[in-house]
Amino acid sequence: MNDQPMEQNPLMSGSSQELYPQACTIVIFGGAGDLSRRKLIPALYNLALDGLLPTQFAVVGFAIDALSDEEFRNFARDGIARFSRRALSEEDWTEFEQHLFYQQGDFGEAADYAQLKIRLDDIEPRFGIPGNRVYYLAIPPSFIDTCVYGLREGDLVAPADQEPPFTRLIVEKPIGRDLSSARGVNQSLQACFAEHQLYRIDHYLGKETVQNILAMRFGNSIFEPLWNSKHIDHVQITVAEAEGVGTRGGYYETAGALRDMVQNHILQLLSLVAMEPPWSMRADVIRDRRLDLLQCLRPMHAQDVEHHVVRAQYASGFYQGRDAPGYRREERVAADSTTETYVALRLFIDNWRWAGVPIYLRTGKAMPKRVSEVAVQFKSVPHMLFNSDTDHPLEPNVLALRIQPDEGLALRIGTKLPGPKVRIYPVKMDFRYGSTFGDQSPEAYERLLLDVMAGDATLFMRDDAVEASWRWIQPILDAWAASGQRWLPEYPAGTWGPIEADRLIHADDRAWRQL
Repeated sequence: MNDQPMEQNPLMSGSSQELYPQACTIVIFGGAGDLSRRKLIPALYNLALDGLLPTQFAVVGFAIDALSDEEFRNFARDGIARFSRRALSEEDWTEFEQHLFYQQGDFGEAADYAQLKIRLDDIEPRFGIPGNRVYYLAIPPSFIDTCVYGLREGDLVAPADQEPPFTRLIVEKPIGRDLSSARGVNQSLQACFAEHQLYRIDHYLGKETVQNILAMRFGNSIFEPLWNSKHIDHVQITVAEAEGVGTRGGYYETAGALRDMVQNHILQLLSLVAMEPPWSMRADVIRDRRLDLLQCLRPMHAQDVEHHVVRAQYASGFYQGRDAPGYRREERVAADSTTETYVALRLFIDNWRWAGVPIYLRTGKAMPKRVSEVAVQFKSVPHMLFNSDTDHPLEPNVLALRIQPDEGLALRIGTKLPGPKVRIYPVKMDFRYGSTFGDQSPEAYERLLLDVMAGDATLFMRDDAVEASWRWIQPILDAWAASGQRWLPEYPAGTWGPIEADRLIHADDRAWRQL
């Protein structure tokens, strides 16, 4: 661990100033919960091992569970041992655990916020922390209002116009469950915090390959001139999950694939893939370009939903060596549920760059493997010379960006087979982070927590982008609600989705990629 400024990120070269993590206290609301144990505390531990945290930091868990500091440290140690990217080291753990504390409290009790303030005022001088605080709401969405108003009334929010010290708030998705509720959440957040203090987190944007999209597009002259409707035939984005809903049936019944994955992860991913070139790498410049893209999505009117959107549920099947129940037979799922576990969409971006280029999105649970990929398929070469046999056309060039699990990118090109005949064969030029750089990529939460401590909001969602994505999604939700549909198409667990999704893309003489 060190307290020196980090070297400037090369991607930040357009920024007006160098950003680095500052001394602060990280307060995790829901600190005794699963997200804290599996992701947040291991991420902080890895940052400490990599020497990226300042020496002046503290982590305080805040939750209703009755835990002592020592019990919280045991809880944290177990999470690190089981889920950390880096192995638990006794020497490093001994130093790290000294920065961990716990404060029991009820999110709805004003007196408990007062006690939290007393505890923070006691802890921070020990580490030379000048009152800088990051609050992470690792809590169910229903508690957001309660916590933000509790923080404000408990005098735990520094005035936004009098920094330092700073106060920053990290909010997990989902931000609402429709456009109206998202606006309500944003209004509550902004009643207590200034927009620049808010960090709406989408962990997908912290993945290494997602961050690499901008570098790949704008750092290489061979791609950007081709990144338009003259050269690109279509784009496919796939986010597949191998597991079913498991023990999260209760939550999933209130969400579904469209809300859980498309509204946030996939649309944010699309905005990076398709946005216009930014004039700077400053956070708000990047976020303005992402917003511009979302506002260019062709509106999905009610009559379009039937032709451009497919939803389905997984049925019983056999995969990963075992029998799998159908969604309606999962724990805490209604027997007559119409919540979708799969969704596929065809959409268009109405601007000059992407005019007429279809974008195909699909995401689902209980699929053959866990994989996320963006595939950009370029237009085929003319039917002459090497592509004159219309019965056996050449395979098109495809640039595939693998987001998980094997991060990297691959480019498929045609090359001549050795021998006297001219025969073209597709080959793949493959780049993998692990094999090239010889180390496991940092977890998304590591990068995102580091950015919050540095005050860099580039990879976080702004209020207008959240509402723009919901504004595009809302007509689909409304059309589904108005349809009165009682049964959804099904696909066996362990398969790539329903036949209706194949028909959606086959209607355009295209096909889903085999992953």
